[in-house]
Amino acid sequence: MMAEREDDRKAPERTCVATRTVRPAEELIRFVRAPDGSVVPDLKRELPGRGVWVTATADAVRIAVKRKAFARGLKESATVDPGIDVAVDELIERHALAMLGFANKAGRVICGFAKVEAALLKEPVIALIEAQDAGADGVRKLAQAWTRTGKSAPARVLRLFRTSQLDLALGRSNVVHAALLAGPVSAAFLARCNALARYRGVSDGLDQAEAAGSNAASGEEPAETDKA
Repeated sequence: MMAEREDDRKAPERTCVATRTVRPAEELIRFVRAPDGSVVPDLKRELPGRGVWVTATADAVRIAVKRKAFARGLKESATVDPGIDVAVDELIERHALAMLGFANKAGRVICGFAKVEAALLKEPVIALIEAQDAGADGVRKLAQAWTRTGKSAPARVLRLFRTSQLDLALGRSNVVHAALLAGPVSAAFLARCNALARYRGVSDGLDQAEAAGSNAASGEEPAETDKA
């Protein structure tokens, strides 16, 4: 039994029970049967017992639910919450926001439109964090400010969280624009953002900044921009 558990957790590739495709373990989510018989996600791959693996996207999780693939893969009866795809999204999101909080405590996050704009000129900014409800005009202006720095890499713009979520993670109010500075904890935060964006099937890169700029050009009314 122990060997089976080790194989389940450490194998470099696993088969998705929803799509039957073989993928690197990093591209899948492990699920296990809890003592009460419910199926729960095991993002850290630490929970004991037999696991089943699903491609790390909401679509694949929904397919697994529809096809009753969890019980089949676990080889025993199991209760699956019909909204487990949403629960997984919220869990990945919480992990990302928690890591953002750690990055902030490490001094790797700068908040406020004016401070972010200034940081682009003198700090090792690796990404811009924009609230989902940020005004398109502010997003466009900061993307343009990044371009003016002459940096070879295009601006990475993260638009995965609402202002209220950023407020809680960073311990301040009305966080609309923030800059992420280089550092190990920042890299860990970006890895979690990658997982969240992949799960949602969205892009969190330059194309979103360009789309926001197009909205502003079309006359869309921007939301209030923080000036801290």
